[in-house]
Parts: sequence; structure tokens; C-alpha cells
Amino acid sequence: MTITPVAQLAPDTAAFYATQSAFSDPGELAPRYADLPDDPAQLAVVVRDLLIHRGEGEQFHHNHPQDRLHNDAEARYIDDILRIIVGRDDAPLARRRAVADRFVGVCRDFSLLHCSFLRHAGIPARIRSGFADYFGNNGFHCDHVVTEYWNAERGTWLLADAQLADPLVTDHWKVDFDPMDVPRDRFLVAGEAWRAIRERGADPETFGLHPPEEGPLFGEWFVAGNIRLDLADLNKVETLLWDLWGDEADNDVWGTETGDVRPAMSDSTLELYDRAARETRGDVSFAAVRRLFAENDRLRTPETVLCLAPFNGPSRVTLRQAALRA
Repeated sequence: MTITPVAQLAPDTAAFYATQSAFSDPGELAPRYADLPDDPAQLAVVVRDLLIHRGEGEQFHHNHPQDRLHNDAEARYIDDILRIIVGRDDAPLARRRAVADRFVGVCRDFSLLHCSFLRHAGIPARIRSGFADYFGNNGFHCDHVVTEYWNAERGTWLLADAQLADPLVTDHWKVDFDPMDVPRDRFLVAGEAWRAIRERGADPETFGLHPPEEGPLFGEWFVAGNIRLDLADLNKVETLLWDLWGDEADNDVWGTETGDVRPAMSDSTLELYDRAARETRGDVSFAAVRRLFAENDRLRTPETVLCLAPFNGPSRVTLRQAALRA
């Protein structure tokens, strides 16, 4: 009988992703992690029981207070998210919160908190930006963020969706897979979505925050923005999903100044995202994504970003300096 050796994660890669980023670091609230489990699935449940998605009010029979709906998910850093959580209920983090006491976030918050817990447990983890097809059955690929963690037993990276770690949610969306091992054809990292459009004839209008009939946030520019975010995520710069920089900000892609939404992409922009998509999909090279992020001014996250907050409007936000030293 031949035993196939299990792949090992390179030591530098493992060390990088098992260490907190400036965004995932619980800071002075780290002692709150002391009693958490170290199993990835159990940690996903803890996350799920602390947070509720902005769009889940109806599922949970709850009306979000307006200030929480508008402001909770503007918290970029896990220490700030934790302060909000314990400020509403000072119980241990492993205790399930009442729906009315939960942090009102988005997919990025679920995944970044899960990532923070995993890193604390010494498990290499990173968040991934891309598109999920399991929030409906109409063929639309919805803007989404999941956690990717290293499974040492299997010797591979697995995708996990902590937002699905509640039977109420999986039943609602009729999820037919293990949320701790999301199939890679059900969640496409942004680079794979780009390849589907550019090389395989996929309709760009089937990728975005919502279908075209519901607003302008879809299409090639939206996918390109997710590639930019995913590259930053792979470098542990885990910004808000509506933080913009580079070509998107420079070209006023979402019309905050001119009102002209999704201008035509230049050849230079297409070439840039072709390259970034190649580096961020499939078996990602740690050295390659580190180098691309460090060397390309159009992709690297600057000190100040353009934040297009969904409820609070556009503003310029200067990031914590430690956030840019990943």
C-alpha cells in the first residue's frame, strides 16, 4: 500500500498567516480569547453567534436599530468590533448572544473575526474576496468574503463560511455543502471570476453586489475591485469592502464625483487585472502575491483610502500605520 505524503505549508507562509494583522488583532481584548475552542468549525459557530448580517433581519425576525445598521460595519479593526460586542453584552465570547445584542455586520466581519480566532489558535488563515452562487438560485454570483484556513490533516487550504454556521441560515439558503469546506465552484475567488469573464465567456452582469436591475454595483469593474481587495487580503491588509484605491478611485468608477458609473476599462487596466487575477487564483504563490502587492503602486493599499460607506457617504480615511506594514 502506497501512502501519499500530506503537503506541508512552507514555514514562512505558515508563520505569516498564523500571525494577527493590524486588522485582525484583538489588541487589549486578547484575554477574551482565552476560553475559546481551537476547532475551526466550533470557532465559526462562535462567530455566527456574535454577529448578524445587515441583510438578515427578516430571517431572524429582527429590526436592526438604524444607528447599528449604518455604523457597526464601519468598524475596520477587530479590536473595535470586539468593543462593540462586549459593550452590548459583557459575557464570554463563546456565549451565544441574543439577536438584539449582536454586532450588525457584513460577510467581511464574519470572516475576519473567524480569521482572528483561527490565528489566535495558531492555525494559518486569511480572508478571501470573491463571489458566491449560493445566496439564491438565479445564477447570480454575489459579492462575498469567506475565510481560507490551512487544514494540516488534509494538507490543503479550505474555504469556510462562518456566516453559514447556523442551521437557520443554511436552511434558508438551501445550502447543500459543509460550510467548513465550501466547494471552489460555489465560491469563486475574485481572480477566478475574472478568468470566467475574460477567458470563458461568463456574463459580467452576473457578478456583483446585486443584479443590474437592482443598481449599478456589478460587472467587470466590480470584479476588478474584488481582485484588488483579495490581493490586499492575501497580504493581510483586510480593509472594508467599500474602501477604494488605485484605478477604481482614480477613474471615479462609481460616479461619486462625475455621476458617470463604470467607464470603459483601458488596456492598461485590463492588463493589470489580468496579471493580478493570475497571481491570486489557484495554488497561490506566497512570494508572488507579496511581491506584486509591494511593487505595484496601483494595487498596494495607500495610507489614505476613499471610503464609499453605503449609508454614510464618501469620505477619505487614513488607516492605522500598522495596517500598512503587513
